[in-house]
Amino acid sequence: IDGTGLYPLRGPFKNVSPLPFSLQLLGGGGMSVSKMAAAWPSGPSAPEAATARLLGVLWFVSVTTGPWGAVATSAGGEESPKYPKINDATQEPVNCTNYTAHVSCFPAPNITCKDSSGNETHFTGNEVGFFKPISCRNVNGYSYKVAVALSLFLGWLGADRFYLGYPALGLLKFCTVGFCGIGSLIDFILISMQIVGPSDGSSYIIDYYGTRLTRLSITNETYRKTQLYP
Repeated sequence: IDGTGLYPLRGPFKNVSPLPFSLQLLGGGGMSVSKMAAAWPSGPSAPEAATARLLGVLWFVSVTTGPWGAVATSAGGEESPKYPKINDATQEPVNCTNYTAHVSCFPAPNITCKDSSGNETHFTGNEVGFFKPISCRNVNGYSYKVAVALSLFLGWLGADRFYLGYPALGLLKFCTVGFCGIGSLIDFILISMQIVGPSDGSSYIIDYYGTRLTRLSITNETYRKTQLYP
């Protein structure tokens, strides 16, 4: 380092003479580098400071309220039902009986309930308050994936109808080569849309959070609302 407090030039630029304005800077009459560094503002600019404050506020709100507003939910005294335990074989809630299963519900912390006998129970959020009934389906071992695969690849032999418990239709498709392919195509569409199911009236085994279709039917008790056009 030379007397000016700067590193001397090295390499291919060592013979390059300084620019005219740099002569005054390095000389005694100009402002020194240390004074220029002191005069230059070292703090963040106004937009950066505003951004930092905004991020700080968002972080504080996320920490105090918890994920997805958990504090507001708990303060309201609402019950939080646990997800039902799913049977791996049937893909339905455990203990599903008569199309109904029961899920444990845990009251929010600091909730006190009084029963008809006058007994009070204080909940901390870990005790089961009651069991909520939910609907479930009756399955009997028929897989939706297997039925669709049989209808797609072996439908012209009637394998899908044999699998679902329709031996007469399966034999008819086998003898007519799937009704010359037309019947196989129709069965594939009906099985894929879950319109045709097992012969015993049970439901397909489908992933509990999978692609389940619910058919809505119209009866004489269905209320029809007149469409109001603008």
